[in-house]
Amino acid sequence: MRLLISFAALFLSVILMQLSSGALGPLDALSGLALDFSRQEIGILGSAHFLGFFIGCWWAPRLMGSVGHSRAFAAFTATGAIGLLAHMLIVDAYAWAVMRVASGLCVAGCYTVVEAWLQAKVSNETRGRTMGVYRVVDMGASLAAQLFIGVLEPASYVSYNLLAIICCAALLPLTLTTVRQPETPDAPRLRPGLAARRSPLAAAGVVVAALSSASFRMVGPVYGQEVGLTTGQIAWFLAAFVLGGALAQYPIGWLADKHDRRWVLIWLSGAAMLSCGVTVVAAGLGTAGIMLAAGFFGLTTFPIYSVAAAHAHDFADSSERVELSAALMFYFALGAIAAPFTASALIDAFGPPALFAMIAVGHAGLIVFGLARMRARATPDKRTRYVYAPRTSFLIGRLTGRTRERD
Repeated sequence: MRLLISFAALFLSVILMQLSSGALGPLDALSGLALDFSRQEIGILGSAHFLGFFIGCWWAPRLMGSVGHSRAFAAFTATGAIGLLAHMLIVDAYAWAVMRVASGLCVAGCYTVVEAWLQAKVSNETRGRTMGVYRVVDMGASLAAQLFIGVLEPASYVSYNLLAIICCAALLPLTLTTVRQPETPDAPRLRPGLAARRSPLAAAGVVVAALSSASFRMVGPVYGQEVGLTTGQIAWFLAAFVLGGALAQYPIGWLADKHDRRWVLIWLSGAAMLSCGVTVVAAGLGTAGIMLAAGFFGLTTFPIYSVAAAHAHDFADSSERVELSAALMFYFALGAIAAPFTASALIDAFGPPALFAMIAVGHAGLIVFGLARMRARATPDKRTRYVYAPRTSFLIGRLTGRTRERD
């Protein structure tokens, strides 16, 4: 308990950062609609966020090595706050895309600092409890951020100013903590080929996971408005997706530890295709039906990243865990950069159901590839533990690496 209390400043910074950054994507989508941005321009905003996220994941460990944890956190937070405040000063979709690169950079950089700090302070005995609290804090704040959308007026300076205030407030707990800063860890080498060599199916799985989550979270508000939801209802629509994903973690983790993970991925993708169809049909069943469908969609798609990561780690040794986690994050970022723009363009061309048609096609491809990989080689006898892996930074592998090892 004493250890967790010592991490209170870090966790509070995570909550504030997640509230600010997690609400920005939906707010930008709704603001873009209010300002008559095209669907493709709204999609570009989501893609720009993940471009900044990828840059931040790569650059943050190096900046920490130069200036230290607290100064790096302050620099990234300032970058995010500037991007937020500039929104209503320059009302232009492509200028906003540059600002969203700044917000993605902020998110990746701040999470990198927090996770490096946690990694330096936890021991093998406290790792499980610390990661458990960290996941609850991150997921809970993400859920609250989606609900926050219901009280933010789109295209309003006050809304963006409020998010900027919360972003700046995230500076206070971490920079004022009396806990001594840890030594800066070495930046993991980015070796995308490592994931493809260890498990081509896992690399494909994280791309499809990005296709599902990034397109839904960044373009989902467009879909919600197209099917008649109000701003408050869109907030619950997005929150239902996050809640469904949170509820799925334990049962899917149990299945992934008991059965061949390739079959778990295949059945999850099949269920995801079903949930895509249910979500499209639910558009005509009223608000309650739409919310339940969003929860079902989160239940079937959210755990795919963690199952794919667990499958990849089954084929790796302990020395490769950090670099393998970074490689999987690289593939996730690539998928997340492409997904929002592609989804918005399809909605513009074919209507709201095209969002879920695109996601369903991605999962169909994963099923076919998974069946092909099952013919290529057998699953290893000794497997790692299933671990819910947040998609936060390239350093997350340091926190989850030892947790994966079985006795």
